[in-house]
Amino acid sequence: MSDDENLEFTELDLESADMAGELAAQAMSSDAGKAPTNAKQLEAVYDIPIQVSAVLGKANMQVSQLLKLGRGAVVELDRKVGEAIDIYVNNRLVARGEVVVVEERLGVTMTEIIKVDRN
Repeated sequence: MSDDENLEFTELDLESADMAGELAAQAMSSDAGKAPTNAKQLEAVYDIPIQVSAVLGKANMQVSQLLKLGRGAVVELDRKVGEAIDIYVNNRLVARGEVVVVEERLGVTMTEIIKVDRN
């Protein structure tokens, strides 16, 4: 099974993601290509929903193996304990981080921002 075929339990609204990108580009291109200097210039993108995913690790298996899993089964992931997890926004890797506990809920703290060169 390829990485593109991994099971996901959330949906991505691609139209919202595309619209967010376009609006952000418009907001950032205001004032003759200058970067935004204040929050007011980015207000157009504030209410656009995005999907944030924190991936603890991945595992590849055959469907027959998946069907044999039951309650209490352990699936070994490709990460070691203490290794950074990947943080995706709209299926794009944007950061790495660590799992934290916040009032009996799991959370993620970002430890590294992934910079992508956009030419």
